[in-house]
Amino acid sequence: MNGLSTGIASRGARPWRDMAVILTPAVLRPLLTGTVARYVSSSAVALCADAGSFLIFLQFGMSPAPAAAVGFLLGIVVHWLVSSRVMFAADVAAAGPERRRQQALFVASALVGLVMTTAIVGGASALAFNPRLAKLIAVGVSFITTSGLRHLFVFRQTALA
Repeated sequence: MNGLSTGIASRGARPWRDMAVILTPAVLRPLLTGTVARYVSSSAVALCADAGSFLIFLQFGMSPAPAAAVGFLLGIVVHWLVSSRVMFAADVAAAGPERRRQQALFVASALVGLVMTTAIVGGASALAFNPRLAKLIAVGVSFITTSGLRHLFVFRQTALA
């Protein structure tokens, strides 16, 4: 056994993760194993709730802007639950004023994303643009904005990688 495989085996049984780390250039490893990977993973789970409900609401005849807003709100709830209970559990403040502050900052960042998403989808649908494509654009814009806000203000004690 070489030193690389010995080091991986000593950390526990995670063969899929270990193989990904071995095959990834060292400069990119933090993206697979650090905070970025955890944030992207929790965001992907929230996106499923957001986009899935958005499409369901559209199918049932809801206007695109309200469908985007309600879907985003559901995604916010899922994102907080996944982020605070699974992905960043060690970075969630202890119960009390600091946790309420952290939750308030999380909600504030989410409201920025909500306004952006609703404006992009609503504006695009007013221009007869496909609401699904508008939602896709809104997801990218909102992700970049809210992830930056959360990194800077909500989970700030966590290093980015």
